[in-house]
Amino acid sequence: MRNEQVFSVRGDAELIARAGHLFASVRTEFLCAARDLTTWSQPEARAAVQNRMRAADSAGFTTRKLLSPVALAEEDTRAHLRLVRSKGALVRISGSPLPHETILIDRRVMILAGPENATGREYTVTTSRTLVDGVHSLFSTIWDNSVDLDTYLRSDVPHLDADGRVILEALGSGLTDESAARRLGVSLRTYRRRVAELMATLEAGSRFQAGLRAGELGLPSKNPGNHPARHGPVPPTT
Repeated sequence: MRNEQVFSVRGDAELIARAGHLFASVRTEFLCAARDLTTWSQPEARAAVQNRMRAADSAGFTTRKLLSPVALAEEDTRAHLRLVRSKGALVRISGSPLPHETILIDRRVMILAGPENATGREYTVTTSRTLVDGVHSLFSTIWDNSVDLDTYLRSDVPHLDADGRVILEALGSGLTDESAARRLGVSLRTYRRRVAELMATLEAGSRFQAGLRAGELGLPSKNPGNHPARHGPVPPTT
Protein backbone atom coordinates (compact mmCIF):
# COMPACT_ATOMS: atom_id res chain seq x y z
CA MET A 1 0.00 0.00 0.00
CA ARG A 2 1.29 3.41 -0.86
CA ASN A 3 2.60 5.53 2.03
CA GLU A 4 0.15 8.46 2.13
CA GLN A 5 0.78 11.58 4.16
CA VAL A 6 -1.35 14.31 5.70
CA PHE A 7 0.24 17.08 7.75
CA SER A 8 -0.32 20.75 8.57
CA VAL A 9 2.12 23.64 8.85
CA ARG A 10 1.78 27.24 9.95
CA GLY A 11 2.96 30.11 7.77
CA ASP A 12 4.80 30.42 4.45
CA ALA A 13 8.27 29.72 5.83
CA GLU A 14 7.27 26.44 7.45
CA LEU A 15 5.42 25.37 4.30
CA ILE A 16 8.54 25.89 2.17
CA ALA A 17 10.72 24.11 4.75
CA ARG A 18 8.43 21.08 5.03
CA ALA A 19 6.91 20.86 1.55
CA GLY A 20 9.18 22.86 -0.75
CA HIS A 21 10.57 19.67 -2.27
CA LEU A 22 7.06 18.80 -3.48
CA PHE A 23 6.97 21.92 -5.65
CA ALA A 24 10.35 20.97 -7.07
CA SER A 25 9.01 17.50 -7.90
CA VAL A 26 6.30 18.75 -10.29
CA ARG A 27 6.63 17.18 -13.72
CA THR A 28 3.41 17.33 -15.74
CA GLU A 29 0.69 19.43 -14.11
CA PHE A 30 0.34 22.30 -11.66
CA LEU A 31 -3.22 23.38 -10.83
CA CYS A 32 -4.17 26.29 -8.61
CA ALA A 33 -7.62 27.49 -7.53
CA ALA A 34 -7.64 30.69 -5.47
CA ARG A 35 -9.92 33.47 -4.35
CA ASP A 36 -7.26 36.11 -5.04
CA LEU A 37 -3.48 36.51 -5.27
CA THR A 38 -2.83 37.44 -1.61
CA THR A 39 -2.51 33.98 -0.04
CA TRP A 40 1.23 34.25 0.45
CA SER A 41 2.13 36.87 3.08
CA GLN A 42 5.83 36.60 2.25
CA PRO A 43 6.59 37.38 -1.42
CA GLU A 44 9.95 35.64 -1.13
CA ALA A 45 8.14 32.39 -0.30
CA ARG A 46 6.07 32.53 -3.49
CA ALA A 47 9.23 33.41 -5.42
CA ALA A 48 10.93 30.33 -3.94
CA VAL A 49 8.04 28.15 -5.12
CA GLN A 50 8.13 29.69 -8.61
CA ASN A 51 11.89 29.12 -8.84
CA ARG A 52 11.45 25.48 -7.88
CA MET A 53 8.74 25.07 -10.50
CA ARG A 54 10.83 26.71 -13.22
CA ALA A 55 13.63 24.26 -12.47
CA ALA A 56 11.19 21.40 -13.00
CA ASP A 57 9.57 22.83 -16.13
CA SER A 58 9.42 20.72 -19.27
CA ALA A 59 7.80 20.67 -22.69
CA GLY A 60 4.89 18.58 -21.42
CA PHE A 61 4.22 20.75 -18.39
CA THR A 62 0.74 22.30 -17.88
CA THR A 63 -0.18 25.14 -15.52
CA ARG A 64 -3.83 26.03 -14.93
CA LYS A 65 -4.93 28.87 -12.67
CA LEU A 66 -8.56 29.23 -11.63
CA LEU A 67 -9.44 32.50 -9.92
CA SER A 68 -12.46 34.44 -8.69
CA PRO A 69 -13.33 37.89 -10.14
CA VAL A 70 -11.93 39.62 -7.04
CA ALA A 71 -8.45 38.67 -8.29
CA LEU A 72 -8.92 41.21 -11.09
CA ALA A 73 -9.72 44.15 -8.81
CA GLU A 74 -6.28 45.78 -9.08
CA GLU A 75 -4.32 46.62 -12.22
CA ASP A 76 -1.12 45.08 -10.86
CA THR A 77 -2.86 41.72 -10.41
CA ARG A 78 -4.26 41.94 -13.94
CA ALA A 79 -0.74 42.65 -15.19
CA HIS A 80 0.60 39.68 -13.23
CA LEU A 81 -2.01 37.36 -14.74
CA ARG A 82 -1.24 38.59 -18.24
CA LEU A 83 2.45 37.87 -17.58
CA VAL A 84 1.67 34.39 -16.25
CA ARG A 85 -0.47 33.68 -19.30
CA SER A 86 2.24 34.93 -21.67
CA LYS A 87 4.54 32.26 -20.22
CA GLY A 88 2.13 29.50 -21.15
CA ALA A 89 -0.22 29.21 -18.17
CA LEU A 90 -3.95 28.81 -18.75
CA VAL A 91 -6.04 31.26 -16.70
CA ARG A 92 -9.79 31.11 -16.16
CA ILE A 93 -12.21 33.13 -14.03
CA SER A 94 -14.93 31.34 -12.09
CA GLY A 95 -18.27 32.69 -10.92
CA SER A 96 -18.38 29.95 -8.25
CA PRO A 97 -16.98 30.55 -4.75
CA LEU A 98 -13.37 29.41 -4.42
CA PRO A 99 -11.20 28.57 -1.39
CA HIS A 100 -8.33 30.75 -0.20
CA GLU A 101 -6.02 28.61 -2.32
CA THR A 102 -5.80 24.98 -3.37
CA ILE A 103 -2.79 23.60 -5.23
CA LEU A 104 -2.66 20.23 -6.99
CA ILE A 105 0.67 18.83 -8.20
CA ASP A 106 0.73 16.03 -10.77
CA ARG A 107 -2.52 14.67 -9.32
CA ARG A 108 -0.56 13.19 -6.43
CA VAL A 109 -0.08 16.09 -3.97
CA MET A 110 -2.57 18.65 -2.68
CA ILE A 111 -1.93 21.78 -0.59
CA LEU A 112 -4.87 23.60 1.01
CA ALA A 113 -4.51 27.11 2.43
CA GLY A 114 -6.70 28.12 5.35
CA PRO A 115 -7.79 31.64 6.39
CA GLU A 116 -5.21 34.12 7.65
CA ASN A 117 -5.04 34.65 11.42
CA ALA A 118 -2.77 36.18 14.07
CA THR A 119 -0.38 33.23 14.10
CA GLY A 120 -0.15 32.86 10.33
CA ARG A 121 -2.07 30.97 7.68
CA GLU A 122 -2.36 27.22 8.14
CA TYR A 123 -1.58 24.93 5.20
CA THR A 124 -2.61 21.29 4.98
CA VAL A 125 -0.55 19.01 2.75
CA THR A 126 -1.70 15.56 1.67
CA THR A 127 -0.76 12.80 -0.73
CA SER A 128 -3.98 10.86 -0.07
CA ARG A 129 -5.08 9.52 -3.45
CA THR A 130 -8.76 9.66 -2.44
CA LEU A 131 -8.59 13.30 -1.36
CA VAL A 132 -6.44 14.41 -4.29
CA ASP A 133 -8.65 12.70 -6.88
CA GLY A 134 -11.81 14.12 -5.31
CA VAL A 135 -10.55 17.72 -5.35
CA HIS A 136 -9.06 17.26 -8.82
CA SER A 137 -12.50 16.23 -10.07
CA LEU A 138 -14.10 19.31 -8.47
CA PHE A 139 -11.42 21.53 -9.99
CA SER A 140 -12.05 20.09 -13.46
CA THR A 141 -15.81 20.63 -13.15
CA ILE A 142 -15.44 24.27 -12.10
CA TRP A 143 -12.76 24.82 -14.76
CA ASP A 144 -15.04 23.52 -17.51
CA ASN A 145 -17.76 25.97 -16.41
CA SER A 146 -15.45 28.99 -16.16
CA VAL A 147 -14.29 31.43 -18.84
CA ASP A 148 -10.78 32.31 -19.95
CA LEU A 149 -9.24 35.57 -18.81
CA ASP A 150 -9.63 37.46 -22.12
CA THR A 151 -13.27 36.44 -22.52
CA TYR A 152 -14.08 37.50 -18.98
CA LEU A 153 -12.42 40.90 -19.37
CA ARG A 154 -14.24 41.54 -22.64
CA SER A 155 -17.58 40.65 -21.06
CA ASP A 156 -16.87 42.86 -18.06
CA VAL A 157 -17.18 46.05 -20.11
CA PRO A 158 -18.59 48.97 -18.10
CA HIS A 159 -21.31 51.06 -19.70
CA LEU A 160 -20.06 54.37 -21.09
CA ASP A 161 -22.48 56.95 -22.42
CA ALA A 162 -21.65 59.13 -25.43
CA ASP A 163 -19.97 61.79 -23.26
CA GLY A 164 -17.82 59.15 -21.54
CA ARG A 165 -16.60 57.79 -24.86
CA VAL A 166 -15.78 61.30 -26.08
CA ILE A 167 -13.81 61.96 -22.89
CA LEU A 168 -11.94 58.67 -23.34
CA GLU A 169 -11.03 59.61 -26.91
CA ALA A 170 -9.86 63.03 -25.74
CA LEU A 171 -7.61 61.39 -23.15
CA GLY A 172 -6.02 59.26 -25.87
CA SER A 173 -5.51 62.20 -28.24
CA GLY A 174 -2.60 63.76 -26.33
CA LEU A 175 -4.41 67.08 -25.83
CA THR A 176 -3.91 69.16 -22.71
CA ASP A 177 -6.91 69.41 -20.41
CA GLU A 178 -7.49 72.99 -21.52
CA SER A 179 -7.49 72.09 -25.22
CA ALA A 180 -9.71 69.05 -24.67
CA ALA A 181 -12.19 71.10 -22.66
CA ARG A 182 -12.36 73.73 -25.43
CA ARG A 183 -12.84 71.05 -28.08
CA LEU A 184 -15.70 69.54 -26.07
CA GLY A 185 -17.25 72.92 -25.32
CA VAL A 186 -17.12 72.54 -21.53
CA SER A 187 -15.31 74.30 -18.73
CA LEU A 188 -11.95 73.01 -17.51
CA ARG A 189 -13.54 72.13 -14.16
CA THR A 190 -16.32 70.16 -15.83
CA TYR A 191 -13.87 68.33 -18.07
CA ARG A 192 -11.71 67.29 -15.14
CA ARG A 193 -14.76 66.19 -13.16
CA ARG A 194 -15.84 64.01 -16.07
CA VAL A 195 -12.33 62.55 -16.35
CA ALA A 196 -12.46 61.64 -12.65
CA GLU A 197 -15.89 60.03 -13.13
CA LEU A 198 -14.59 58.07 -16.14
CA MET A 199 -11.61 56.79 -14.15
CA ALA A 200 -13.95 55.63 -11.39
CA THR A 201 -16.13 53.82 -13.96
CA LEU A 202 -13.07 52.07 -15.40
CA GLU A 203 -11.74 51.29 -11.90
CA ALA A 204 -8.48 53.04 -12.80
CA GLY A 205 -6.19 54.79 -10.34
CA SER A 206 -4.58 57.01 -12.97
CA ARG A 207 -5.15 58.25 -16.50
CA PHE A 208 -2.51 55.85 -17.73
CA GLN A 209 -4.40 52.95 -16.12
CA ALA A 210 -7.63 54.25 -17.66
CA GLY A 211 -6.01 53.99 -21.09
CA LEU A 212 -4.78 50.46 -20.39
CA ARG A 213 -8.15 49.40 -19.04
CA ALA A 214 -9.95 50.89 -22.05
CA GLY A 215 -7.70 48.99 -24.47
CA GLU A 216 -8.14 45.81 -22.43
CA LEU A 217 -11.92 46.18 -22.72
CA GLY A 218 -11.86 47.11 -26.39
CA LEU A 219 -13.28 50.60 -25.72
CA PRO A 220 -12.54 53.40 -28.21
CA SER A 221 -9.33 55.28 -27.56
CA LYS A 222 -6.94 56.38 -30.30
CA ASN A 223 -3.75 56.29 -28.31
CA PRO A 224 -4.53 55.52 -24.67
CA GLY A 225 -2.02 56.30 -21.98
CA ASN A 226 0.75 57.64 -24.19
CA HIS A 227 0.80 61.12 -22.67
CA PRO A 228 0.21 60.75 -18.93
CA ALA A 229 2.70 63.46 -17.99
CA ARG A 230 1.07 66.07 -20.18
CA HIS A 231 -2.23 65.83 -18.38
CA GLY A 232 -0.95 65.72 -14.83
CA PRO A 233 -3.00 64.48 -11.88
CA VAL A 234 -6.72 65.10 -11.68
CA PRO A 235 -7.33 67.70 -8.98
CA PRO A 236 -10.00 67.07 -6.34
CA THR A 237 -13.51 68.06 -7.39
CA THR A 238 -16.46 69.13 -5.33
